[in-house]
This record gives sequence, C-alpha cells and structure tokens, in this order.
Amino acid sequence: MITVLLHFLKRFIYKRGKPEIRDYTSNPELPTVLPDWPGTPLDQRHLFINHEFPTVISYRAIVKFMLQRNPQRAEKKKDTWRIKVHKNDNWLTNVGDKIVWLGHASFFIQLSGIRILIDPIFGKLPVGKRYSELPVEPDKFFQIDYILISHAHYDHCDKSSLKILAANNPQAQILVGLKLDKLISNWVNNPIQSAGWYQQYKLNSDLKITFLPSRHWANRSPFDANTTLWGGFMIQSQNRAVYYAGDSGYSSHFETIGDTFPNIDVALIGAGAYSPTWFMSPHHQDPYSAARAFNATKAKTFVPFHYGTFDSADEPLGEPEIILRKIKAEGKINNDLKILSLGEVFEL
Repeated sequence: MITVLLHFLKRFIYKRGKPEIRDYTSNPELPTVLPDWPGTPLDQRHLFINHEFPTVISYRAIVKFMLQRNPQRAEKKKDTWRIKVHKNDNWLTNVGDKIVWLGHASFFIQLSGIRILIDPIFGKLPVGKRYSELPVEPDKFFQIDYILISHAHYDHCDKSSLKILAANNPQAQILVGLKLDKLISNWVNNPIQSAGWYQQYKLNSDLKITFLPSRHWANRSPFDANTTLWGGFMIQSQNRAVYYAGDSGYSSHFETIGDTFPNIDVALIGAGAYSPTWFMSPHHQDPYSAARAFNATKAKTFVPFHYGTFDSADEPLGEPEIILRKIKAEGKINNDLKILSLGEVFEL
C-alpha cells in the first residue's frame, strides 16, 4: 500500500494533469501477435500508461485512504489462518507438465521439460513480514530455462532472489517488459529480453511466451513511476497454454486475451490485496473480479494467487479463499477452480 500511495503522490500532488495516450512503442526486434495492435501506449511524458483506464485519482481519495480506519481491523487481529505449505522438493526432479505455487505471485512451471520461474521472491519485503514458509529452499532451483518478471514492484521483482537464481542458473534467460531489462542487468549477467504488450519473445526452445497487458503500474521509488512496463505472460507448449495475469485490476484485456489465445488450459489470476476495493480495484482484483476475469479468458482452470504470504491490504489473509469457494458454490465461476497449497503439485 505504501508504494501505491507514493505513486499517487508523485503523479498528482505535483499537478501533472490527467495522463493521456500520445504515442506507442514496442521492441522492434520482436513480433506482435495481435493484429492491428499499435504498440504499448505512452503518455504525454513518455511514461507507460494503461490503454483503457489511465491511472487517475483525486486528492479527496488520497486523504480518505490515509485517514480511513480499516473496518476489518478487529477481524484481522483475531485471524489465525495460515496457508498450508507442503515441504517437499521431489517435483523438482520429476518429469511431466506441472504448476507449483511457491507463495504470493511466485510459480514454478514445467512444460515439455522446460523449466520456468515466475516472479520469484524467496525472502521478505522491505516493509512487512512473510507469513508463509517456502516449500523448497532457493538453492534447490537448478536447470531453470526462463525467469519471467511481470513488473518492477518489490513483491514481484526481488534483487536478492534473482542473484541466487543467476548464480545457480547463469544460462537462464530473463523475460521482462520494456525497459525493466536495464534495471535487472545491473544485478545479474543472464541474457535478458524485454517486450511490449502482445509481443512474443525469441526463444531457443519449442515454447512460445508472449508478454500481455495488465491494468496496473510499476515503480521502485517515488521518482520512477511507470518508467518500466508491467504485464502478464502467455506460456504455450505444443499441448498446453498457461496464462499468468500478473498484478491487474479488471479491464477488457482479459476478454481480448481469451479471444486471441483460445483453449487456455490454466489461468493464474491474482485474487488478493484488494481491500479497500474502492481504492485498490484499479490495481488488484478481489475474488469477485478475479472470477469475472477468469470467465472472460474462457480458460479451463482458474488458479488464484497473490494472497497468504504478505499482508498487503486490509482484508484478512485467508479471506480470498473463503470468498472464492463461496462464489464457486454459487455457480459464478465457469469451469474449474483449483485452490493450491504452497508446494502442491498441479499436474497438467
């Protein structure tokens, strides 16, 4: 929440005005998979901008957020729920297509023998404790082919975790959004590719990985908001398609992605860090919006994430699971809902 507030203060206290799309950009070395897509939008200050909902907030909303008392404060104080963790690393050496949730937004994915890590964060955040153990020690990750980083926020792009992985996997390619490569190249020597939205990376494998839009933003300090691009990923083998949505509020990009990539097997969609929704919804989805996003993608299985590891917002840690099970029982989630424990192997 602190980084969200710093972003808003930077953009609006200095009266920079409402951001508007003025230009488009892309990586000229990579192909674009969406027909007629003009490129990733830029605003009048050449900063990246969401194409459908430019980030705008009022002074009144900032003050209300800062002064409002959390209505779930007492509930959170009494909450003893902790996410279940399977301490087992056998899946690291087993063959077969699989997804393993490591906590928060971190996943291990294996497709056609190719090994991928998404948004690895093995420690705690600069502000705030970690509420879940890691299912496997970080130094067990070897022979990783690709490391995907969705955006620059500290809970997705972790310097120390990337250094551990780089030391053990110097061959691993790191795939990011536009301009984030400049930051990460200061930390590690691995090969890095950066892509704009709907651009496909050039890989030395049978996989296809495409960088996709999300409704979010990015920064590392109060002074670099939206200088690097945020997004999600589509990961495709010959037989499987896994969509990782990254951090995102709801917008029409979910439907566009579902239309552009038919037959998605699994959609990994964030369903945490959403309260108060009136303030957080442009950046994170509550379980209701996450289910709506999943339905829009027309994917076969919905795997929620972004809860249970860090206390990032006003809701209790386990509330997302309670609500998701409820709305699934009410028939509001199409196809399958798969709620994972950390370290649990989801075989594809």
